Amino acid sequence: MTAKASSPVHWKLVVDANDPHAQADFWAAALGYEVEDNSALIERLLQLGALPVAATVDFHGRPAFRDLVAVRHPDDPYEEESGTGLGRRVLFQRVPEPKPGFKNRIHLDLHPAEGRRASEVERLRELGASVLREVKEAGGEWVLMTDPEGNEFCVH
Repeated sequence: MTAKASSPVHWKLVVDANDPHAQADFWAAALGYEVEDNSALIERLLQLGALPVAATVDFHGRPAFRDLVAVRHPDDPYEEESGTGLGRRVLFQRVPEPKPGFKNRIHLDLHPAEGRRASEVERLRELGASVLREVKEAGGEWVLMTDPEGNEFCVH
């Protein structure tokens, strides 16, 4: 049986959050990404009566979905009508419960330029991240950090 050629699967990483907009601001700054502007879509949905005003918030001076917001790579394509990214995206969705347990099942690894780990860790701390520990193993060195809601990530 031969495999049929297929198109790559479009995906996004979804992160549960208590404050999705604060998380989007943190991760956009941490990654050099852009917070998606879905205001045109939201205004259209409001005009059609397909979205209640209570499902929106003012975010950076424009309407945004109350319970979700995404960040995208600035070089990736996006739908102009909706502001939705079509490439590398992270979507933050509001959940009522705090992060369960201590360990993430999935996390991001950040790879700053050679020799810039320490300055990147400091920049991320200024954005609201915390250092959990520095790791030095035979396979390499990195800093284990948490974002403002306690989600772990590594800086290599």
